[in-house]
Amino acid sequence: MSSSLRTRDVSIGYDNKLLFKDLNLSIPKGEISVFVGSNGCGKSTLLRSLARLLKPSEGSVLLEGKNLQQMSSRSLATQLGILPQSPVSPEGLTVHDLVKQGRYPHHSWLSRWTEEDTIKVEEAMKATRVDNLRNRPVDELSGGQRQRAWIAMTLAQDTNIILLDEPTTYLDMTHQIDVLDLLYDLNEKHNRTIVMVLHDINLACRYAHNIIAIKDGAVFEQGKPEDIVSCDLIRTVFDMACRVTTDPLFGTPHCIPYGKGRCIGQNIEKVMNGA
Repeated sequence: MSSSLRTRDVSIGYDNKLLFKDLNLSIPKGEISVFVGSNGCGKSTLLRSLARLLKPSEGSVLLEGKNLQQMSSRSLATQLGILPQSPVSPEGLTVHDLVKQGRYPHHSWLSRWTEEDTIKVEEAMKATRVDNLRNRPVDELSGGQRQRAWIAMTLAQDTNIILLDEPTTYLDMTHQIDVLDLLYDLNEKHNRTIVMVLHDINLACRYAHNIIAIKDGAVFEQGKPEDIVSCDLIRTVFDMACRVTTDPLFGTPHCIPYGKGRCIGQNIEKVMNGA
């Protein structure tokens, strides 16, 4: 497995709480990797550490073999982009101005805006379908439009690795698929390495080449969804009983949780017992 981003004996925590200790993790290059796990297990904390937004108390995060802590901010930003959860833009900032911010790592104080900058911004806006919103203030957009605008800014940064923290949060089903389809295309057409946190295990199975299940400050399991997602994994990682079937459209694992609800034409006890 080729890896451009990995941790080496990393320990991570905050507020005197240790979440990960001696963690060794490799992110496959050119694939979509998704962190899954229960609330509070440290998925977002780990993602922030991979982006150098949170410094490990021990160990190191390596990008192409280089320690992130020893890289300049500008150098890092030309290789790795991150979209945090629920980012907020200054009031009145237009979509076009937001996307242009993605070009900052490629400029020094003395350098000027170039034709290449314009091309990268326009390509990013077109890829995310926000080019027709260029003059709209970001804070006036719908949730799905706003998320696409932020992703466009990250694309304009033109990095090979993109980290996203719960990019589908607060979006309805249509816009969730819209955003994930966009990220899928970025990976398929441009070979971008995508790393993200998702709460929906079924969407994770559909879009990810590589799932990383987090449990008790460690990687409980990592691999292709079809190889690792099972009733036992869901029970252990999420503390939830379920039935894992096959998605009829994509052939990927599909989790059906047990619980209360209407059971049409069947005896719920038989269903729960697998009859």
